[in-house]
Amino acid sequence: MKNKYFGTDGIRGTVNEGNITGEKFFKFGLASGTYFKNQKKNKQVAIIAKDTRLSGYTLEPALVSGLASGGMNVYTLGPLPTNGLAMLTKSMKANMGIMITASHNPYHDNGLKLFGPDGMKLSSKIEKKIEKLIDAKNTKQLTNPYLLGRVKRLENGNEKYINILRKNFPKNFNLNGTRIVLDCANGAGYKAAPKLLEKLGAKVFSIGVKPNGLNINDRCGSTYPSKICSAVKKLNAHVGISFDGDADRIIMCDENGKMIDGDQIIAMLAKRWRSKKILKGGVVGTLMSNYGLEIFLKNENIKFFRSNVGDKYVKEKMKKLNFNLGGEQSGHIILGKFATTGDGLMVALEVLFSLRKGKKASELLNIFTPVPQILENINVKDKNVISKKKCTNAIKQAKKLMNNKGRILVRKSGTEPKIRIMAESSNKNLMLRCVKIVKRSIKN
Repeated sequence: MKNKYFGTDGIRGTVNEGNITGEKFFKFGLASGTYFKNQKKNKQVAIIAKDTRLSGYTLEPALVSGLASGGMNVYTLGPLPTNGLAMLTKSMKANMGIMITASHNPYHDNGLKLFGPDGMKLSSKIEKKIEKLIDAKNTKQLTNPYLLGRVKRLENGNEKYINILRKNFPKNFNLNGTRIVLDCANGAGYKAAPKLLEKLGAKVFSIGVKPNGLNINDRCGSTYPSKICSAVKKLNAHVGISFDGDADRIIMCDENGKMIDGDQIIAMLAKRWRSKKILKGGVVGTLMSNYGLEIFLKNENIKFFRSNVGDKYVKEKMKKLNFNLGGEQSGHIILGKFATTGDGLMVALEVLFSLRKGKKASELLNIFTPVPQILENINVKDKNVISKKKCTNAIKQAKKLMNNKGRILVRKSGTEPKIRIMAESSNKNLMLRCVKIVKRSIKN
């Protein structure tokens, strides 16, 4: 059964509409706090971080009020990358962590991602339990006045996160002489990322580090990689690094300004980790992972499995298979050796660590030849349109045409009002024809 509030990556939508209101966030805080408070009696602590959206100033107080009203003590951390929040939830032994963000979406959207005490995103089973509490009568969850939670702001969240990241690498690791173009999407990584790379000795050319509440992901960041590609060539940099609004995605470019997506980064890490005997089991990708990645890993005798789209599902499959590397073409990459969820900055450090001996990014990161791929995003009012007979027939027709010559995937976006069509084939005309058939059925 489909969740009522939670999508593929938490709760997300347009601010002051539907689920993204102060009233709803109070209920989310009260319900999630009540659930986790009942799991752990000896310490009642929630920690909250956020990205840089203007709406964070209205949604965070509502969330805090809900948590404290249920008896949960709250620490607020301010802007911090999502995996920083996950790491601190675990290291501070909190009951739960909440990230207020809409990730790569534009400023007018917002949402939240919930983490358990282990720093992991919640399973669908736990999400359903919290949804029942959201819809229950609030009066049953409100605590006695003398048991209300206390709220405190912690100013050193980014420093704590940076220290955890640095501990995963040798003390002598440095980036002296490395020229890096860094795009933080005017988002949650705008403090931690430049600070860490500069501490390691890199010459950093920063883009997207002046958030104003409205410019997050605005023609910058991982959804707009052309910005780092052109800047790397202009500034004669060794590599470009681009994050999304909550810094859990990474897209890179080499010294020639060629974009490097998540699939190429995963391929490089899989090969390197196997040679260093770090790789555990194999790799988990998603239904969107390029077929070229699958072929490459097969030729390298590295196991590869696909999960549903969403880093939560990638992590669940990694856990089930006992693998320690997985991710998405979009740049959500989970390094199970170090992190519990996607972490753009951690992945960047792992790649930079591989480049430190004078290797060129173009040699290290262009590791396989992708099968040509088309991705179309279609705005819709009702995502269930793909269940209509006209659409299902069109999808069947396209799959029949693609038979043994490629593949086509049509799915609802879990985070936006869009239908995503992905086609892969060495026959470009066939791809375009199949996408057109499905696209026409959706628009009609």
